[in-house]
Amino acid sequence: MRIRRRTPTHPGRILKDLYMIPLDITNVRLAEILGVSRKVISNIVNERKAITPEIALRLSRAFTNTTPESWLNLQRNYDLWYTAHNTHDWENVQPVPMSEITTS
Repeated sequence: MRIRRRTPTHPGRILKDLYMIPLDITNVRLAEILGVSRKVISNIVNERKAITPEIALRLSRAFTNTTPESWLNLQRNYDLWYTAHNTHDWENVQPVPMSEITTS
């Protein structure tokens, strides 16, 4: 696993800084465009909620220079970094010896 020292940018921040602000789109307007509630957009841009597959699909339709995969990759990178740096139980998992893995 590649170790990143800097926290990846939350996709909500990217949405706000690279799309909403330059295009002068408010939370309310983006919610109308995407067909979701204002609260959904507010939670994402304020980094309280994650980009879901459904939202990723909607964003990629609204911003045609993006793909659902790009939005989900941003979220995945953020989630993995955050979890790796804020939880530690996963570090106690021991590798399964290759001799115990059977092939069918």
